[in-house]
Amino acid sequence: MRLSEVLRGIRLLNKISHDIEINHLSYNSKNVRRGSLFFAVKGQRFDGHDFIRDAIARGASGIVLERPELLEGLPESSVYLLVEDSRYALALASSNFFGRISEKIPVIGITGTNGKTTTTFLIKSILKTAGMKTGLIGTIHYEVGERILPAPHTTPEAVEFQSLLKDMYDEGCRAVVTEVSSHALALKRVDGTSFERAVFTNLTRDHLDFHRDIEDYFQAKARLFKELLKKGAPAIINNDDEYGRLLSSSLIEKLTYGIVSGDVRAININNSINGLKFNITYQGRLLRIESPLTGLINVYNILAAATTCLSMDIPVDVIEEGIRIVSSVKGRFQKIDMGQDFLVIIDYAHTPDALKRLILTAREILTHKMTESPSEGKIITVFGCGGDRDRGKRPLMGEIATKLSDFVIITDDNPRTEDPEEIVSHILEGVIGENYVVIHNRAEAIRQAVRMAEKGDIVIIAGKGHEDYQEIKTERFYFSDEDVARIAIGERLGIHAST
Repeated sequence: MRLSEVLRGIRLLNKISHDIEINHLSYNSKNVRRGSLFFAVKGQRFDGHDFIRDAIARGASGIVLERPELLEGLPESSVYLLVEDSRYALALASSNFFGRISEKIPVIGITGTNGKTTTTFLIKSILKTAGMKTGLIGTIHYEVGERILPAPHTTPEAVEFQSLLKDMYDEGCRAVVTEVSSHALALKRVDGTSFERAVFTNLTRDHLDFHRDIEDYFQAKARLFKELLKKGAPAIINNDDEYGRLLSSSLIEKLTYGIVSGDVRAININNSINGLKFNITYQGRLLRIESPLTGLINVYNILAAATTCLSMDIPVDVIEEGIRIVSSVKGRFQKIDMGQDFLVIIDYAHTPDALKRLILTAREILTHKMTESPSEGKIITVFGCGGDRDRGKRPLMGEIATKLSDFVIITDDNPRTEDPEEIVSHILEGVIGENYVVIHNRAEAIRQAVRMAEKGDIVIIAGKGHEDYQEIKTERFYFSDEDVARIAIGERLGIHAST
């Protein structure tokens, strides 16, 4: 592709000296090859401007940069393009280079603190039921046709994101559903994408190690709706969420959902350990929802998916069936059932609000005596907090866990470069009462929770969900909450657990 085509829509502060051929885009000098266009992007740890000469040495044909003082003295073997924002230029160039796929097929973006992953899987299931082959980009993995790819980021960098869209289109996908993280929006990874629908699930405290404050976090999310959503396309917004209502008030084209209020509402909710049954009402239409998913949070996730698909004129019976066949999402209120007489739940909850909702869902199950146990049952919660992340949420999660659970085991959860003892000390600042113990070894913490569980109890293992690693210092070691839980339950039952 000619350089001028790659740079379509990008404002240059200088002129293109040669309209050269570009066959590759890169923001990492190590990946540069002959014919590459290298974008000098400033990251959290490194500045791509420091690697311009390395990119040239590796054969870069063109360099996009935003620091004019660096132009003097650079080799004449490359074309230099000065822009105001290298990240924005990278996003637009990536969309151009890979064929502007979002203008050819609908791309549905889901953002919010909690519920993105499950909502994404639900929408994909509905579209698949409607006969629409659909790609998926999200936290657990990427789905390109029949191929499942690992997901290093919830929302990948612009080059990888647009490349995935192209691969999905080439594989016959005629829609894409993607999680859109606040990091991706703040770092302009999905700029240049024209979103057909945008969904807002909720907003609670998270990622304040990256964002200045909750307002900055909210404004990053709002970009999806105010800047990237296709003109005239509706925003799908949770009207029961405080920030959802705030966002809704600033938009014209919107469709809201909720239990308390909204254009699309859930009524007659029946929640049990076996799943959900409720109705959805919208403009005189009634959807009868039956889902194996459990808990109030999944009522909202189902509402988000149903509202999105109603706005796309998907038939009611297709929406009902698409929701019904989603039996579970890995690491999201995932039940580990090996025949034991207590319940074990694995969940990705790693924010105060998510942990609170998770434990309250478990409490609701016990309160309504949805187990066959004659006892009321106890909630035993295993959780920790990640290192090198928002420290302010740690005491909040300590308070929530000890206040709402009967017993808590505080453990390690990706301590990264922080001292696990220090992380736990922050959690302990918020604990209420003495119904807890600290076991740093996460595997032993899970085993202890399973060992102490009695008939009718619920063991919650929170924080890591689908993740299959522990990150200690700068290394990742294989670790799966599910594997350890299955082994521990197997030991209780005297059987071998296959992992």
